[in-house]
Amino acid sequence: PPRASAQLVGALRDAGIHSERISTSEIRISVVTREDSLDDAVRAVHTAFELDAADGEAVVYAGTGR
Repeated sequence: PPRASAQLVGALRDAGIHSERISTSEIRISVVTREDSLDDAVRAVHTAFELDAADGEAVVYAGTGR
């Protein structure tokens, strides 16, 4: 959804993380960024989508693509 994409991109931008490439579909948003930004990017997205609450569980797939 456009709103989710905008929220994700905004969270990364606000965290100072540069997105090399973004791809979207109806059910997925994929972002390519530098490996040394990966942990910060995951934290920023968790916070933006309120996935860092102590009472819930969320799955975010992150990796180097290798």
